[in-house]
Amino acid sequence: MDWTALVLSLQLALLTCLLLVPAVLLLALGLRRLRPGPRRLVQALLALPLVLPPTVLGYYLLLALGRTSPLGQLWEDLFGRPLVFTFEGILLASLIFNLPFAAQPLIRGLEAIPRHLREAAWLCGFSPLKTFLRVELPLLRPALATALVLVFAHTLGEFGVVLMVGGAVPGETRTAAVAVFDAVQAFDDVTAARLSLALLVLSLFALLLLQLVEPRRGSHGR
Repeated sequence: MDWTALVLSLQLALLTCLLLVPAVLLLALGLRRLRPGPRRLVQALLALPLVLPPTVLGYYLLLALGRTSPLGQLWEDLFGRPLVFTFEGILLASLIFNLPFAAQPLIRGLEAIPRHLREAAWLCGFSPLKTFLRVELPLLRPALATALVLVFAHTLGEFGVVLMVGGAVPGETRTAAVAVFDAVQAFDDVTAARLSLALLVLSLFALLLLQLVEPRRGSHGR
């Protein structure tokens, strides 16, 4: 068992969840202020990583994060090393390729909250922030849980984008999915089987959690 690769995948998944879901929630709140046309355009852009082939997305990310890009040059000037083929690079890539899995549940969750609940809270003297924290956030818990589970599970299984942006640097960018590929290439069936089983169990556990969340969302709508 390649424990280093498995732990790296778990670290990547957890950090992606912690950074991406709150940021996308703020973005989803801001979308409500947009007119229908621009809002649909932003939603389409957020969903784009879902339909792009991983190699295409990985190629564009490689261009955007490479040494010749403004972001890559700035990163190297600040930290003294390139952004690609590092953990920070695959973390940034993970934030981008997981956008649809965080955005879709949160946007739908906000849309499902009746507007009259916010208006009633405003009439009671609640500020917009207090309305969100006291009224909307409790109703968003199922959507938040769904977003967290989907982002976590998808990060564990992503292969193409991570390989293109990060390569397979042991202890740095060699995640469990990449390690499975390397083990198969090296005819190491034992390592490949153990890592695949670990990812299977983790993914199944995430899906079971998602099934526990879904009935709550359904009962809320009745």
